[in-house]
Amino acid sequence: MIIPYGKHKIYKQDINQVVKTLKSNFLTQGPLTTEFENKISNYCKSKYSVASNSATSSLHISCLALGLKKGHALWTVPNTFVASANCGLYCGASIDFVDIDKNNLNIDVEKLELKLIKSKKTNTLPKIIVTVHFAGQPTIQEEIYKLSKKYHFKIIEDASHSLGSLRNNERVGNCKYSDITVFSFHPVKMITTIEGGIATTNSKKIYQLLKLYSSHGIQKDKKQFFNKKNHSNYYEMQKLGLNYRMSDVQAALGISQLSKIERFISKRNYLAKLYKKNLSHLPIHFQTILDNNLSSYHLFTINFLEKRHIQSKRKIIDQLNKKKINVGVHYIPVHLHPYYAELGFKPNMFPVAEQHYKSTISLPIFYELKKQQVLYISFILEKILKKL
Repeated sequence: MIIPYGKHKIYKQDINQVVKTLKSNFLTQGPLTTEFENKISNYCKSKYSVASNSATSSLHISCLALGLKKGHALWTVPNTFVASANCGLYCGASIDFVDIDKNNLNIDVEKLELKLIKSKKTNTLPKIIVTVHFAGQPTIQEEIYKLSKKYHFKIIEDASHSLGSLRNNERVGNCKYSDITVFSFHPVKMITTIEGGIATTNSKKIYQLLKLYSSHGIQKDKKQFFNKKNHSNYYEMQKLGLNYRMSDVQAALGISQLSKIERFISKRNYLAKLYKKNLSHLPIHFQTILDNNLSSYHLFTINFLEKRHIQSKRKIIDQLNKKKINVGVHYIPVHLHPYYAELGFKPNMFPVAEQHYKSTISLPIFYELKKQQVLYISFILEKILKKL
């Protein structure tokens, strides 16, 4: 059997909850979506949550809720999935990037500060910065928050990889040092709702805007109506919103999955430790986990250190595939995609992210991956590297 780089784990309990919902009176807009939102807020210690049909949708409505528009700028990192940047383009904003730290693989805070200093002089400061928790490791959010107060930008944490991660013993998603945090529930993430996402916040105003933008801009709360003279079936479209809602069927799966998140994260950390034990003697670099961080290990990435291995990365991947080991590459830097090249971005603009891309692969990591499979993957990888 092929060993995938990532895979969901569905229990009988999960299936039963979905079937129960399919037999209920609500499939789309119902009580379970609200229950799931409340459970995520309780888990992360945020005041509010708004679920959607994907993390990409959550990023988009987060930008809308923070007032991003044409003439504004959004900054993020190149080493991420394109959605972290595209959300700004959807709003008509310009996009720029800040390079990553070569060790922890998250946004380089020193480079961010230098870019902010330079941008202040040219009056080109960003409206929003999207910080990405790469592979499940939390960013140094408290330092970025300090910069936001000095340079007056809003913060969205793209924590698609890191539901359940900890920094300083606090859950990612509490929004202590950000305006909004976004999580993904894609099948290879910590928990799944098949497709789905959620945005957490501590601002009632942002919460209300997220709710509006996720559901056609329609307001049904009579206390919030512009027209106070209304009848019982009245509702108002107050914003140009979208249909980004999560269904109750998805929420039912999410509620059931959330009850297992601690065992999922514990297993991933066990597997990461096992990989490091068996691969540490090889000329590779592991992502440095920052002090006071607990990573969810959505990904387990390695970087080749020797030139011969870097130049042979495609061959290494092909040989692993032949042994039925499916690995990933995370990520092609966003600015190197053809669409972004048309916007003026060029190679060598963000060298650390580009070097990471040239030298990295993501090894399989998921709940049902067995110890013997990790040992097998480690053995095969070592054998391939020694032959090159």
